[in-house]
Amino acid sequence: MIKINLLPVRAAKKKETAIQQIVLASVVIVVIALIVTSLYAVKRVQIAAAKEDIISANQKITELKKKIGKIEELKSLKDQVKKKLDVLSQLRKNKTGPAQRLESLSNLTPDKLWLTSYSESGQNVKISGVAFTEELIAEFMKSLEASNDFTAVELGVSEQTEVAGIKLKKFDLTMKLESTVPSELKK
Repeated sequence: MIKINLLPVRAAKKKETAIQQIVLASVVIVVIALIVTSLYAVKRVQIAAAKEDIISANQKITELKKKIGKIEELKSLKDQVKKKLDVLSQLRKNKTGPAQRLESLSNLTPDKLWLTSYSESGQNVKISGVAFTEELIAEFMKSLEASNDFTAVELGVSEQTEVAGIKLKKFDLTMKLESTVPSELKK
């Protein structure tokens, strides 16, 4: 009878299975290493792209801040120009004010009353003149008080004087101009 020794075959099969397992494990490790390396490379690329996006966003923010600064400066200049235009407009309105006041004063002055001086100092006005009677002076004061141009009319002095042999009443009046300037322009 023939005897066959199977031990070397089993040992060879074990050796072959071990080699296959080692090769398979090595292949799995290499595949996992490739996957991890490729994922790492992808993440590095994503991180680099994100950093570039951040840098470009910061540059845009810087540019926008400059533009906002320029816009704020333009708004400030616009406000200054608007204020200046408002002042000019008010000055144009007030330019005719003295002429209108003098015309009003002329219309309010009764007959037989003459004005000898008129002076303005800010809001204060001083008028001097002569009249035939105190009643004419009182009538003139009432007319001034009732006008839209003057307030707080007060008689400073009323005394008798003689001009060319005629007895007249000399008077001094003080009053305030009716304010037409807006409060923001008074500052």
